[in-house]
Amino acid sequence: MNGLSSSLDEVRAMTTVANTVSCGMVVIPPFTLIERVSALSKGSKLSVGGQDSHDQKSGAFTGDISSEMLVDAGARYVILGHSERRTEHRETNAVVSRKATTAMDHGLTVIVCVGETQEERDAGEALSVVENQLMGSVPDSATSANTVVAYEPVWAIGTGRVPSEIQIAEMHRAIHSKLVDRFGSEGGLVPILYGGSVKPSNARSIFAIEYVDGALVGGASLKAADFGAIAEALNT
Repeated sequence: MNGLSSSLDEVRAMTTVANTVSCGMVVIPPFTLIERVSALSKGSKLSVGGQDSHDQKSGAFTGDISSEMLVDAGARYVILGHSERRTEHRETNAVVSRKATTAMDHGLTVIVCVGETQEERDAGEALSVVENQLMGSVPDSATSANTVVAYEPVWAIGTGRVPSEIQIAEMHRAIHSKLVDRFGSEGGLVPILYGGSVKPSNARSIFAIEYVDGALVGGASLKAADFGAIAEALNT
């Protein structure tokens, strides 16, 4: 819930960065800015996404937004199953899976978020929790073309705390393995992002970890200079 029309200057700067790096860059603004961000980024390599979508095409769901609406506004991606949606809106794996199926049917690339709480990690349940979320939230229609998985340990989001490189490697290796077990070689091609207090100062070391294919960036994405520096770290 960040971003006003005054933020569009940052988007203009992001388009410049997106055109100079080899990795993909996606900005996920609030719904009120999607169409304007899409217009600003037209002709650049910067893509646009939505922060959520409903599992129904349309209907009496006041306050919700459909996949079709996102596409109509210019979005190509959508984030689903973010920890804040799972916690604040009580979204289950089944709900996330239904949303993902609908989004894929409308041509959106789905970024499915998974991640454990501090309590779950302390209890030694991190791997089982994330694997359960992964298997329950990613639908059977998933492919490497329409799916991205983002691992975001809940306890690292916005806290400045980052898991050790060993912890990140262990989780990304487990996610990759589960995707291969379920979808075969196609599952091995699904990009896996790391999210949780990613910033320019730690991006390069995180990207060097096996099976970390990019980042789902929170606070650092609000400033083009920081977001661009992270993209450049992956680019190199």
